[in-house]
Amino acid sequence: MPQPKLFRIIDKAVFEYRMIEDGDRILIGASGGKDSTALVEYFAARKKQGRDRFDFTALHVSTEIAPAFDRRLLELFAQWNVFPETVNVGVLERLKPGRRMNCWWCSTQRRTELNAYAIAHGYNKIALGHHMDDILETLLMNALGKGELSTMPPRLQYEKYPVTVVRPLCFSDVDTIVAHAAERGYISATCTCSYQDNSGRKSARARLAQLTGGSYAEKRRLFESLRNIKREYLP
Repeated sequence: MPQPKLFRIIDKAVFEYRMIEDGDRILIGASGGKDSTALVEYFAARKKQGRDRFDFTALHVSTEIAPAFDRRLLELFAQWNVFPETVNVGVLERLKPGRRMNCWWCSTQRRTELNAYAIAHGYNKIALGHHMDDILETLLMNALGKGELSTMPPRLQYEKYPVTVVRPLCFSDVDTIVAHAAERGYISATCTCSYQDNSGRKSARARLAQLTGGSYAEKRRLFESLRNIKREYLP
C-alpha cells in the first residue's frame, strides 16, 4: 500500500534535515489539532515500519484557555499505539503585570514546558507541528514587523540546552494537511480562546495568501529562496 501524499512530503523533510536518526528519543508536541495529530500519525507509522531505531512520546501541554484533549482523539492515538502524556500550565498566571495576553505568549509558555520535560526525561529532540505556511507567515511577520529576515527553521539546535527542535511538516502546506486529516477522519481541536485576535498571525496569513494565491508551488519557491540566498545581491 503506497504511502499517503503527506507522509511522502514529510519523508523528504526528515531526510534532508536529518530529523530522525538512530538512537533518537523524540518528544512530540501534541496540541490536539490536525497538524500535530498528523505528526503523531506519521511517527507511529514510521516506528511500526522499523525504518529507524528511535523512540518517541507525545506530550500534550494543557492550558486554562485551550480546549481539553478530545477523548475520541485519545482513542485514535491508542489505535496507533500512542498514549500521550499531559502536563498542565497556567499561561494567564505567568503573564507579567501590564502585559496583554496573546498567541505568542501562550505558545512560548507551552514550548518552555516541552523543553523542560524533554530535558528532565532524556529526550534529545522535540518535534513541533509547524508547517510551511506557519514558517512563511513568521517570515513575513518578522520582515514587516521587526525588519529582520528570520523565521522558524526546520531544524534548530539550542545553544544552551541539549535539545534539537525539528519541524517535519516544513515542506507541507496547510491545504495538504487539511486534506489528509479529512481523509483520515481526525477530530481537530482548534484554538477558540478570546485572545487570538491580539496576534499578527492572521494578518500575515492573509498577506501570504495574497502573495502566493494559495499556490503550493509558489509557497515552496518562497521557502526555497531562504535556502538559496545570493548575498552579493543584498544590501
